[in-house]
Amino acid sequence: MEVALRSPIACWFSSMLCCFGGGILSSLMLAEPPAAFLTNTTNIFLASACWYLIFYYPRNIFYKCCSFLPLRLMLAGMKEVTRTWKIVNGVLHANSRFSNAWIIMIAIGWAKGAGGGLISNFEQLVRGVWKPESNELLKMSYPVKVTLIGAVLFTLQQTQHLPVSRHSLMFMYSTFLVVTKITMMLTHSTTSPFAPFEAVLGRMLFGLEQTSASIKGEACTSLNGSHQAVKPLVRESSDSSATSDAIESEISTVTRERRSKKAD
Repeated sequence: MEVALRSPIACWFSSMLCCFGGGILSSLMLAEPPAAFLTNTTNIFLASACWYLIFYYPRNIFYKCCSFLPLRLMLAGMKEVTRTWKIVNGVLHANSRFSNAWIIMIAIGWAKGAGGGLISNFEQLVRGVWKPESNELLKMSYPVKVTLIGAVLFTLQQTQHLPVSRHSLMFMYSTFLVVTKITMMLTHSTTSPFAPFEAVLGRMLFGLEQTSASIKGEACTSLNGSHQAVKPLVRESSDSSATSDAIESEISTVTRERRSKKAD
């Protein structure tokens, strides 16, 4: 909201990147004009109208209406269905350019369906924020993960390695997306449904849990070593402090004796 009040142009450009990031990223990957999405003026005007109503409508009434839970659930379901269509269009477009090129079809389908998340770092730069640790490739969010899985599934179906029709796969995939998204919204859950499978595969294929355990063991060893190294220093300091206390007591005793002699 601060960006919207400070720079409406930056806010609008950031919003367009979130809406059409998939088309921009896939165009760059296929050496096509990245500004091709601007040719569809209807979508641009519709997205711009929604952007204006969300950020600049008086008293945030439009935003509050969109925050109404039943309407939010409906919009979330529509967004997931749109994600399915974007993935399919990306896979088909890549297949028309590079026939049966698996990796390209998966990459373009992934970029089409989750481009807004994949270019989130660039979108943050537009808003004057730089968070390299939020890179989706370093820590994938659930939408990016499920889009990658969808791109793989539709690529297998397109190359006839998955014995199911395209429309049936789209229906099953869209149903899974909508049900999962609505469940996560109702339960306020941020944990990915794929977390258990990721843990098992990561342990089997990459030893991720073993690596973290070994790192913890090394950290504990280094801490124990540092404690053992500190103990002699503490003892030496305690011995030196005891010696200094003894010397001070002797000096005070001699001083008292001299004062008593002078008094006599």
